[in-house]
Amino acid sequence: MAELKEMYRKVVKDNFPDTIRIDMGGEILLFRKKVWSIFDSDEKCNVERGLRYGENPDQASAMYELINGNITLGGVKFFDSSSGLVSRIKEEDMLQVGKHPGKINLTDVDNALNILKFLDKKPACAIMKHNNPCGAAYGSTTVEAFEKAFWCDRIAAFGGAVVFTKTIDAETAKAMVPYYFEVVCAPDFDGEALDILKKWKNLRILKIDEIKRLHDYKFKRYIDIKCLMDGGLIIQESQPFTIKSKEDLKPAEAVYKGQKYAIKRAPAEKEYRDMLFGWYVESGVSSNSALFIKDEATVAIGTGEQDRVGVVEIAVFKAYTKFMDKEVFNRFNVPYAVFRLEASKGLRKMGDLNEIEVYTKAEKAGLKGSVIVSDGFFPFRDGVDAAIKEGATGVIQPGGSERDYEVIEACNQSNVTMVFTGQRLFKH
Repeated sequence: MAELKEMYRKVVKDNFPDTIRIDMGGEILLFRKKVWSIFDSDEKCNVERGLRYGENPDQASAMYELINGNITLGGVKFFDSSSGLVSRIKEEDMLQVGKHPGKINLTDVDNALNILKFLDKKPACAIMKHNNPCGAAYGSTTVEAFEKAFWCDRIAAFGGAVVFTKTIDAETAKAMVPYYFEVVCAPDFDGEALDILKKWKNLRILKIDEIKRLHDYKFKRYIDIKCLMDGGLIIQESQPFTIKSKEDLKPAEAVYKGQKYAIKRAPAEKEYRDMLFGWYVESGVSSNSALFIKDEATVAIGTGEQDRVGVVEIAVFKAYTKFMDKEVFNRFNVPYAVFRLEASKGLRKMGDLNEIEVYTKAEKAGLKGSVIVSDGFFPFRDGVDAAIKEGATGVIQPGGSERDYEVIEACNQSNVTMVFTGQRLFKH
């Protein structure tokens, strides 16, 4: 067991080159491997090292920073060496190193910023786990944004990366410190916030000042490079994001066998806000995915399924599970699973648990009045029916299915509104 624990503490030496030069049709990009000089408690001195390890402790990994060059394709510039976020983190930005940073820590922060770049109107928070959000929310303050994001899925948030668009104050730090996270990242930290968070010695605390200008990255383009197992490459342009306001959303309509079908009810302003918020969060979720959004916060997130109705059903299941856990935790300060185990042994009242389960069903796990977001079209009405059954009042999806008319009918039968984006958001 000691050897297994040690596996997670070691830093895997990489043999990647210090620089990478990419020539794309005569346009040159120059990258430099990111190495930090960080104090090593075993060596009793600063040691220069790159990433801790890759996705697993036996995988070497490296991160590279673009230091020169640009590529223009079709009139679009895809690289910019004058600014940067995660790849520009310096030693002084690591306000507490904690454990040496690894690939997953930094890619989680990167994908959080990929979501948060659209959420610049109010304080926002995204909590990431394995490159997917387990909660994201707007708030009137940073502490409200954190709490709304956290209670979407307290269980999954354990050991996650928490990223903010605004400065963390002492109140927010106090709300976070009872729970365990791997990374906290923000543009700055106010007053006592830093001292409060440093209670966790292994917590990586990152300050990225460029987050203050995160809106500048909203519609910037990049090139995605995927290496295949045979050494081949697939290169794609990043997606041009077309949904910038509610005016870009179209009321759902379709034609089937010469008959026109159209959604009867237009979204209310609150539904529009939740639809836009959900669409922006959806941009950072692995496909197939479906999200329930309410009051500009995630209520439930279903990710990575092969079928559309399945991911909706998983999101619903998670909503009920997490809602009960939240109620038990807030009332009795123990997780739902612990309470149930202790109640089965007669150490707690099973009646208390039954009361919470009845309350959860009555509230439909907080899904009443939510909107459902889908990254791809609904090929059948079953996914929408499953969401409507739980109280969803709105749907936002790309549209384009042969059975759009069925989905429109399903919504109209329950006075549910629906909009099409005309854009798919698959992420693999």
